[in-house]
Amino acid sequence: MPNSKSDIDVQKFSDHHVITQPNPLRKVLRRMAEDDIDDPVARAEKALADMSGEFKQWMDIEVGRLAAAHAAALKEGFTKPARDELFRAAHDIKGDSATFGFPSAGAVAESLCRIIEHAPDLARVPTDLIVHHINAIQAIVHQHTKLDTISISNELSRRLRGVADEYLARVNRDRPEHLEAIMAPSIAPAD
Repeated sequence: MPNSKSDIDVQKFSDHHVITQPNPLRKVLRRMAEDDIDDPVARAEKALADMSGEFKQWMDIEVGRLAAAHAAALKEGFTKPARDELFRAAHDIKGDSATFGFPSAGAVAESLCRIIEHAPDLARVPTDLIVHHINAIQAIVHQHTKLDTISISNELSRRLRGVADEYLARVNRDRPEHLEAIMAPSIAPAD
């Protein structure tokens, strides 16, 4: 919709013109009283706080899904569907864990995702490496209520990531496209 010429302000100078166009957003802007200020961040934080009682239950569901995906992969082999479901379950934990209050579980899940993504043959990955990651996630989620477990969780996730990176570097020494991603600096878990 073109502006009428009367809405446009033109200031003329000897060597140039300054044309000021009206701001159409002023017509849709809603002014509010100072005592009626809406804070969307505060609303979001309140909504998260209201739901926080359910976070532990949601993480328990995600951990159960990861364990089930691993059991299915062990039973039917690391087929593409089994591998994909194991990756998705670990990836969902990685993504949800910080929001749900389990950042160390997210760090371990990230390490597991890296193994699934970068191992040339998931069936040849030492079984204990995957099992230790899953057990660590379960332990972090189930024992998270104890204050001393936070530092233990962080140390556990750091060590598992180190072992996983060492393994991946060894099995991918002939695959430079994977080595670059594997050798990227590790993300330290948040406290």
